Amino acid sequence: MKKILISLFLFICFSSYSQETIVLFKEAANFEYNFKEKEALDKYKQILIAEPNNIKALVKATELSCSTGERLPIKNDKRITFESALAYAQRAVAADSTNADSYYALALASGKMTEVETENKKAAAFVRDVKLTADKALHINQHHGMANFLEGKWHYEMITLNWTKRFAVKTLYGGLPDADIDKAIEYFEKCKSAEPYFMLNYLYLAKAYKEKNRPAQAIEVLDKLVKLPIRTIDDSAIKAEGQKLLQDLQ
Repeated sequence: MKKILISLFLFICFSSYSQETIVLFKEAANFEYNFKEKEALDKYKQILIAEPNNIKALVKATELSCSTGERLPIKNDKRITFESALAYAQRAVAADSTNADSYYALALASGKMTEVETENKKAAAFVRDVKLTADKALHINQHHGMANFLEGKWHYEMITLNWTKRFAVKTLYGGLPDADIDKAIEYFEKCKSAEPYFMLNYLYLAKAYKEKNRPAQAIEVLDKLVKLPIRTIDDSAIKAEGQKLLQDLQ
């Protein structure tokens, strides 16, 4: 009888716990819909207090830490926020190393760390990690839209990256594949199919076509970009940049 009562108590607690998590996810999604990223991030942090290994919350916390950190004006604050994103992503991989979202999150956070790391060796390690962890995400799910975007971004940025960081990466990690603008375009196109409303991918795809000296394709992509709905805080700025690039190409 005692065991039955204990089991019933645990079941009730678990059910209540799950319902609370569902409510928190809905509240977080509503905040994101209304462009209140800080409030949404706080909700995901609440979920992680109760469920430290919740992959969805860890991935969302990574994404929001990256996006909010990007807009911080003070470099040290930016770095601290990106380090938090990296910690969330590392926890996601530790919690489930068979989940493509976990590796995507780690690739995303590693990419942000390349923006604030000043030591060439450490920056090169993060550049390498973007490629390796995005590869792992795509090995698990080749149709993962955001992982395809990060793969394409890696190839594009390795081609356009300043020579010091590029040299450091090739010197320290010569085993990495050479960057290829055609590969960048291929990955961006795959992302476009999987994430048709992800505006930043369109911008990078257009830039890659421009780099490849294919202005007609770049214009076609930008025409689609400027017609996309605003879905995130950053989309207005991305659309404005796309509009300017379109005008320059026409």
